[in-house]
Amino acid sequence: MEREQWCRRVPKTEAEQARRDLIAGGLLDTGLRPGADGDHILFPVTEHREGDVLWLCREVPVRQPLPRHELVGGIAIMQEEDEEGACRLLASRPSLHTVLGGESPVQGTYRTRTYRVLAGEKTTRTIVTEYGLRFAVDLEEAYFSPRLANERHRITALMHAGERVLDMFAGVGPFAITCAAQASIVYACDLNPGAVRLMEENIRMNRRTNILPVLADASHLSGILPHASFDRIIMNLPMDPAPFLDAAFALARDGATIHLYALQEEHGALLRDLAPRTIGTITEREVRSYSPSQHHAVYDIDVRR
Repeated sequence: MEREQWCRRVPKTEAEQARRDLIAGGLLDTGLRPGADGDHILFPVTEHREGDVLWLCREVPVRQPLPRHELVGGIAIMQEEDEEGACRLLASRPSLHTVLGGESPVQGTYRTRTYRVLAGEKTTRTIVTEYGLRFAVDLEEAYFSPRLANERHRITALMHAGERVLDMFAGVGPFAITCAAQASIVYACDLNPGAVRLMEENIRMNRRTNILPVLADASHLSGILPHASFDRIIMNLPMDPAPFLDAAFALARDGATIHLYALQEEHGALLRDLAPRTIGTITEREVRSYSPSQHHAVYDIDVRR
């Protein structure tokens, strides 16, 4: 759209200083684009003075804010049911193929959600790229959090070559596959058959040969793996990890490290459960804010008998 507006006509050599002066004086009409006339620039102004000229100026398109969303690979997950906003969001990024709206919270034994497609391809499946690795994810089939990418990278950086690793709640395998670069072997356990199927796909996609997927209830692992012991154990079940602590400590060798993730309202909420089980150090750090009342924490536990 174009409309006629009074403009300040200045030589191009003086245009930048003139623009700053107009902004400082509150006189620049930011809803219109400046024009060009030979060696002069025409700045649209909100108040005209003698010497200003009328000029046909193009309007600056008004950009509507994008709806709140979370990105998982080529999928955007919106918090509101807004199909018009979903279409804007889909058009805003070439990498997006689908916009979803959550129809349920994370729930059930498998920690999954149901979704409604608001725009784009009718799918809940995508590929997530993280530190050079690729993960097939189906958001209705298995839980996945892209917000833990830095944690996966941090833990791998702490590892020594040749460690034996147990991922007790592996999901589609992001921790297990990341840690496998340093480990001698990774046992990757999950109770959700859909998650284990995706994990097996991701193991092949990333050409990992030292990961053993285990379809099992993590609380039974000490019986399933009675003679196994591990240098590093990952417990990424933030909603309620406490019931699985006995199994984790039973499988941790002396000197091992357990990384336990928890959602909590108060710092140190799990210390009363952890302290009696080890004489080693326990370091707690906040990973991210989860809600106004909760934060996502990780406890790095040095296992000493």
